Amino acid sequence: MEFESPVSQRIDARPDDAPTRERVARSILELGPSTAAVLADRLDLTPAAVRRHLDHLSDEGAVEAREPRVNANRGRGRPAKVFALTEVGRDRFDQQYDDLAVQALRFLAETGGDEAVLEFARRRVVVLETRYREIIEERPELEPSVALAEALTQAGYAASVRESPVGQQLCQQHCPVAHVAHEFPQLCEAETEVFGRVLGRHVQRLATIAHGDGVCTTCIPEVPSPRSTQRGLSQR
Repeated sequence: MEFESPVSQRIDARPDDAPTRERVARSILELGPSTAAVLADRLDLTPAAVRRHLDHLSDEGAVEAREPRVNANRGRGRPAKVFALTEVGRDRFDQQYDDLAVQALRFLAETGGDEAVLEFARRRVVVLETRYREIIEERPELEPSVALAEALTQAGYAASVRESPVGQQLCQQHCPVAHVAHEFPQLCEAETEVFGRVLGRHVQRLATIAHGDGVCTTCIPEVPSPRSTQRGLSQR
């Protein structure tokens, strides 16, 4: 009698198992480009099962394999490729706007100019700012950047915060308006304005899904401590 090893007892998946494929795609959406090994561990699937689903998603044009970013701490050997969602893959999660939305903004741009589009974009993100304030009031212990990420996530952006050498990075794995923002960057500009306003500092957009990047990334610089600020003033 043969006994299965603990690894082989893990949940496997068939190529026609659409719900599991959706789990794989959603994991990439929410947590960013990932290797097959990482997905297998995260979703409790065998590596073979994940690779079958990735092959299927790749054939559909929903995911694409990419070379990983260069990492100074990388070990020996060729690094495993990461899999990222394509625009087709993102469309599965209700990201695309109807042609009506694009046509309406085109009409607004033609009749009112770019400034009218920007004003519309600013009014659109007022809801985000309001939700941020509510989260801060409900949980004042939260770091502002974390509260902002939560407000974005509730709005469908799958956002998170990670540390960086110069402060923090706000990462949005999903953008519900990516297709529209590709033609009307005012939508991204208005979001960036809100980020800076609620965090009380200048922030900088490093990448956007609307313009072909895998993740919308915003740099949140570290706030100088009072001691370092005083030191800088005394040296003038």
